[in-house]
Amino acid sequence: MSDLPGLGRVVLASNNAGKLREFASLLDAAGIELIAQGELGVPEAQEPHPTFVENALAKARHASSLTELPALADDSGLCVRALNGAPGVYSARYASLNVNGDEKSDAANNARLVADLKDATDHRRAYYVCVLVLVRHADDPEPLIAEGRWHGEVLDAPRGANGFGYDPYFFLPTLNASAAELDPARKNALSHRALALRELLQQLKELA
Repeated sequence: MSDLPGLGRVVLASNNAGKLREFASLLDAAGIELIAQGELGVPEAQEPHPTFVENALAKARHASSLTELPALADDSGLCVRALNGAPGVYSARYASLNVNGDEKSDAANNARLVADLKDATDHRRAYYVCVLVLVRHADDPEPLIAEGRWHGEVLDAPRGANGFGYDPYFFLPTLNASAAELDPARKNALSHRALALRELLQQLKELA
């Protein structure tokens, strides 16, 4: 049981196995039991909004309303300078937005990213962003919101076999490694999700 206010069992408003592993690992130390919404029969919410925070809030309220549990949602993505911030909020379905309507998959998304950057030589700087929203109930008037950014560069070719999403192409110059080359424990300590979650946990402690 959590020693944080009003929490214990929290539904994660996502069915992404990678996210569940990362968040569950990070929240376990705080005594929070995280359960994926799919295990409770909650369908995925629509994500029609142009900003990370609006999408995360919509997902959190949706999951909480159907489970009557506190809900944690994130909206995250990769923002690339040379692409004016794309893929951004469309990171998970970037390839499907192509004129060819390619499949929605990590492989297809990464292929489109590399193709879109083929002529970019100087501005491969990018960052992962994660916006977390926690609602204690579906109509929570004061949702907790936290953000984390993880800065790096986009590679031409994948490196590493860990992680998911754009991790094999997300290079961290200070570590001389891609996100997919980091072991899970190290990634969990450094990532955009880790940064956002630390901020969120600090907000919760201040409410205790």
